[in-house]
Amino acid sequence: MYIFFLQAIIGFVIDLLVGDPPRLPHPVVYIGRSIACLDKLARKITSSPRGLKAAGAGIAIAVVVGSFGFTALVLWAIGQVNYYVYLLLGAWIVSTTVAARGLADAAGAIRQLLLAGDDTAARRRVGWIVGRDTEAMDRGQMVRATVETAAENINDAVVAPLFYACLGGPALAMAYRAVNTLDSMLGYKNDKYLHLGWASARLDDLAGYIPARLTGLALLFAAWLSGRDWRRAVRAWVRDAAKHPSPNSGIPESVMAGAIHIRLGGRNVYGGVISFRQYMGDSLEEFRPDHITRAVDMLYLASAFAALGLPILVRGLQEIICLY
Repeated sequence: MYIFFLQAIIGFVIDLLVGDPPRLPHPVVYIGRSIACLDKLARKITSSPRGLKAAGAGIAIAVVVGSFGFTALVLWAIGQVNYYVYLLLGAWIVSTTVAARGLADAAGAIRQLLLAGDDTAARRRVGWIVGRDTEAMDRGQMVRATVETAAENINDAVVAPLFYACLGGPALAMAYRAVNTLDSMLGYKNDKYLHLGWASARLDDLAGYIPARLTGLALLFAAWLSGRDWRRAVRAWVRDAAKHPSPNSGIPESVMAGAIHIRLGGRNVYGGVISFRQYMGDSLEEFRPDHITRAVDMLYLASAFAALGLPILVRGLQEIICLY
């Protein structure tokens, strides 16, 4: 079991050092391709709401079980040959499920473009990390979108995969990444995916439930450690987190908003359709590129705290379970 903890920590360090090298194969790319193929196949077989719901459940099960099983099989085979290769390969697999470096780099690039006054390029970059329309965004909206995405993905792309890596090794971390990829590709509440994506969306909510609350605690610790307003962050969590459409995303977003004195949420546009998301946090400061810097600082601190603290937490839970 301790090897899972070691692989999780090493994997996190690998991500911090090298991120996602473009020349190396990335498992999530292949997971995405398999989801796209199964999406097309399902629509050829059925078009009824009930049939699409059943197909969506089948896709979710097949992709998650397949991702776990293939990863576990490869690692088992390598482990029969060489323990140290098994250790390092597992750590690399964990690193592919984590994206702290990628999140920070993406947010930092947007900040640099805003500071340079290149709003057109900044809008294009924001469009790479959010699903909403960016063509008409002003500078404040770009800052808000970047901070919201960074905050939400501290859970989805850092704490949650590390939690599952500690709990069940690289294979379980990859299974979680499959769940998250399913949600990002199919979990939309629109006409196209309302039925096919329902299972993926519910599964992602379930898988992220515990990690999201751990992310909230990690962000509170990061706020305290960095001298930011952790008390206001607590109030924002209690008051505003439940306003978010997701049972999980509202926690890191509300804590982030409270800690750095901004108000997240508000008017968004998706495919030309205006949508309003309830506000989180208090508008104590106008949006500035500096808020992206603060969000990235919080991201790194919370991620480091999670990487060091999750093995201790998971081991403690295992000890408690063994007692009963």
